Amino acid sequence: MSVKAPILAGSVSAITGLAASSGVVLAAMKSLGATNGQITSVVFVSVLVYGILSIVMSLRYRMPVSIVWSTPGAALLVTAGSLNLGFNVAVGGFLVAGLLITLTGLWPALGKLVSSIPKPIASAMLAGVIFSFCISPFQTIATNPLVALPALVVWLVLYRFATVWAAPAAIATMLVAIVFTVNLPTTTWDLVPHIEFTSPDFSIAGVISIAIPLYLVTMASQNIPGITIMKSFGFDVPFRPSMIITGLATVATATFGGFTYNLAAISAAINANEHAHPKPEKRYLASVFGGIVYIAFAFAAVPFMAFVLNIPHALILAMAGVALFATIASSITAATEDPDHRLPATITFLIGASGFAVWGVGAAFWALLGGVLVWQILAKRA
Repeated sequence: MSVKAPILAGSVSAITGLAASSGVVLAAMKSLGATNGQITSVVFVSVLVYGILSIVMSLRYRMPVSIVWSTPGAALLVTAGSLNLGFNVAVGGFLVAGLLITLTGLWPALGKLVSSIPKPIASAMLAGVIFSFCISPFQTIATNPLVALPALVVWLVLYRFATVWAAPAAIATMLVAIVFTVNLPTTTWDLVPHIEFTSPDFSIAGVISIAIPLYLVTMASQNIPGITIMKSFGFDVPFRPSMIITGLATVATATFGGFTYNLAAISAAINANEHAHPKPEKRYLASVFGGIVYIAFAFAAVPFMAFVLNIPHALILAMAGVALFATIASSITAATEDPDHRLPATITFLIGASGFAVWGVGAAFWALLGGVLVWQILAKRA
């Protein structure tokens, strides 16, 4: 029991996390203009590195530290893709975001500044930018009912009886339905992992529209909740080393596709609870095994990506939307729970959902700016 439990927990955490988030990441990279070679490099490098980091950090701190990519951050990147900045600019944004995460660990004042943004406004920004994803599965009912309807039914049933499997099973259902109902182009699958260097291009638009929103979403929806969730299970994850390690890893791999590494939030609970191991001091084994699963998947991901990249973009967005149902639900709840911030959060959400962009700067930045501005004006009146 004590040997099998961490293996099972680590496997469930890794498999469900990857299955639920891969579609979002693929949609993001395609939207940013990445080539198929660059996309497979993103997946291989990112999954390999966060598998390695999960193993190393869990062994170092003897606690179930799970490192993953930022799924909400990837969702935000899809909206940034509408600005047509180019993948080179996006890579420059990844590098800057990694530097900001590193700086958060080195300079505590930056972390305090991020934490000072009201949670309802940060959550509303996230809900706004992923809104278009989350309605995509329902829009798909009109064009591909045999793909969308079975997946939504599977998601609803499993969310009732086995929540952790709801999104992965729904996405798997969509993939099976696509195989049988959609004419896909044939392709030759290469089993060799692919790494591709992309030269970063730094621009003000890239920093404002990609780097800063990606950093804020990663901190607000992944790192800070991840720390909190782990604390609820009695694990005090070292904040500063975690930020420095994940930030530097992002900087080191950004030119090969590593867009952000961060602490797991929801999936972290799988490795940290009593089902992973009856003894808390042994639960780090679950994250270690989960890291092994990540590494194995990195080497097996190329043929899977070759298949998925042939799927129509609208259906990839629909899969991403299913994966983000739980995220938008928690974001809307957090955005509206405090009456004092409800109106600023609503404005933030509406700007984010509108897709508003001006001067080459995307909706995520304007949503955050607008929400904070309304919050400050109303606070001064009070």
